[in-house]
Amino acid sequence: MGTSRVGAAEFRAGDEVVVPSFGGERAAELVRGAGAEPVFADIDAASFCLDPTAAEAAISSRTTAVFPVALFGQSPDMAGLLQLAGRRGVQLIDPGVVDDAAVRMAGSARRRQIAQYLNTRLTGVVTPPVRPGRAHLFTRYVVRVPGNGRPDRDAFRRALRARGIVAEVPVPTPAHRTAAFRQARLLPETERAAAESLALPVHEGMTRREVHRFVSACNALGGLVLEPAC
Repeated sequence: MGTSRVGAAEFRAGDEVVVPSFGGERAAELVRGAGAEPVFADIDAASFCLDPTAAEAAISSRTTAVFPVALFGQSPDMAGLLQLAGRRGVQLIDPGVVDDAAVRMAGSARRRQIAQYLNTRLTGVVTPPVRPGRAHLFTRYVVRVPGNGRPDRDAFRRALRARGIVAEVPVPTPAHRTAAFRQARLLPETERAAAESLALPVHEGMTRREVHRFVSACNALGGLVLEPAC
């Protein structure tokens, strides 16, 4: 029976590879294209990246590799994942195998400066934390709009659009809920991130005045934006 590769990892048809469902669709496609089967695991709530504890819980006797993904410029917990790989005897695929053009193009000092300022000024949303010892390039500035789920985030998005700020849902559907990779898995942090996350339009070309106007527009909405009564 032949072997296939994703990056430096090698496996045979029928092997399983643990990947994140949130933002992991491209990784899952690479795994399946090489003849293995992706198995989805949950994310760390703060970084949106694969959680080592959840990844370990998804490992079976058929698992040969773990495939983390860097999201929004935030690097996964590689130290924890390396420990997991050594402890369980599985391969760890380099997140860089997923060719993220945004990562290659971004990471400017100005973008990081704006993101760090927003982290101290925005209210009513959960700003993206920078995990100790891990790089964050802020290729996308993704916040959470907390509340009772998707309507709150979507109402906040519509209210921003009415003020001329076009925000996007960064991961509309996690991979484990897509037709191509549907799996009946309990991934609470993935589901919560899909319902609450919102990518705000932050870029290195913003002037100081634009940043201040942006903060004022967001903070004027408060946290939750309630749907109007019918």
